[in-house]
Amino acid sequence: MATYTGLPTLLADMIYPQRVSADVKGSAIEGGRNTSGQSQSIELSGGGLLTASYEDCKINWPMQYEYINWLGARLNGSFRFINVPIITDFYGPFPIINGMPADIIKGIPHSDRSKFSDDTGYSQVTVFGTTTAAAGPNAGIINMKVDGLSRDLRYSDWFSILHPTKGWRAYRYWKILSKSANKVPVYSLAISPPLREAVTAGTRVEFARPRFAAKFPSDFTLPSVSESFYAIQQSIQFEEAF
Repeated sequence: MATYTGLPTLLADMIYPQRVSADVKGSAIEGGRNTSGQSQSIELSGGGLLTASYEDCKINWPMQYEYINWLGARLNGSFRFINVPIITDFYGPFPIINGMPADIIKGIPHSDRSKFSDDTGYSQVTVFGTTTAAAGPNAGIINMKVDGLSRDLRYSDWFSILHPTKGWRAYRYWKILSKSANKVPVYSLAISPPLREAVTAGTRVEFARPRFAAKFPSDFTLPSVSESFYAIQQSIQFEEAF
């Protein structure tokens, strides 16, 4: 079985995508028609394939060109992998700081208020979960407590889990089965896609920049492109590693 741990993570902020989309494709197949002539769908146990698209990335600085060239060198051919973030900064369950949702707080100083030599500090996520019960591979329900919420979990949010073999995998819930009355609430969530690998109680769940191990689709390549005035836009496609 292939392992997908230790992968680099796509530098989403470096390539300035104008639109990032994530979707789960192929989660069902048609299974004939009922007596009214309507087609019926049958769910697949694997829950479909997670895909993402970084569209119209604005590339105009030398380091961006270098990075795009590296992405093509690494991922063309669809047999090497990278962790791909899903951009949920604006609509995730994050606190509002200085008028904007904050999934990660940066620039945190040492205890003596000093920072590192390059004037950077520590960073810390504002919202994270912890599983409260074990769940097996392909499980469609997960139980977790969630710290730091600015709102209740409600319609749906993306989150990710770092599995020991499958690496980073992203999920979203489609139904809230229950919520405890604790100060730090415990949720029982119906998720899609189902778990790619078993989890134990106490597993960390990330809501800030959820990510998943991915490769290029087999029919996609990322070329090196130069145009007048050294300003180009490129779109990049990813699909979940299996």
